[in-house]
Amino acid sequence: MPFTGSGGDPNSNAELSTLLAQAKKAGLPKEIIERSIAKGKGVSMSSLPLETVTLEAMLPPSISAIIECQTDNKNRTLGDLRLLVKNAGGTITPTSHLFEKRGRITYDTEGVNEVEEEQVMESVLEAGGLDMDVEEDQRSMTVYTEPSQTASVAQNLAGLLGVKLRNYEIVWVARPESRVEVHNLSDENHPRLEDIIGPMTTHS
Repeated sequence: MPFTGSGGDPNSNAELSTLLAQAKKAGLPKEIIERSIAKGKGVSMSSLPLETVTLEAMLPPSISAIIECQTDNKNRTLGDLRLLVKNAGGTITPTSHLFEKRGRITYDTEGVNEVEEEQVMESVLEAGGLDMDVEEDQRSMTVYTEPSQTASVAQNLAGLLGVKLRNYEIVWVARPESRVEVHNLSDENHPRLEDIIGPMTTHS
């Protein structure tokens, strides 16, 4: 549940109010919802200030990763993350040269006239976006932009195209030249990526 807006009061923050409704509908536990709100305010559940922690690693079989999270105890979190990577068979090593930081914006396009990608791309560039992906069923669209322009592009493009803004966040995206297709991975030989990442996303 990415919360990137300002203010922790759902009565004065439309984005937060929408995210809370979606989270409750999806059945997310109350603790996770409250933790997300606290992080949006920049504090932990215990009201301590949060710091951003970044760890670069290679996960099995040969997957480069950047793990980024917020914590109120930097040393503890770094130690725990290193242990999780080690237990998964990974190694701590520089990988940031394989990625670039981008703003990622997702829109609902269901019910909108058929999306013409060339025309939409013109609007994306006009609003300050860098690239976009349209789902095959044309029910959603993802736009990438410079991190510092994420919020403004998100709002501007929603107005230009008449589409509903779903969410926006800052993410690490693999550079095009570093992407490869992976085939024929057996679960017997390699752990599933979800099984490696799962403990990290639920760890606090």
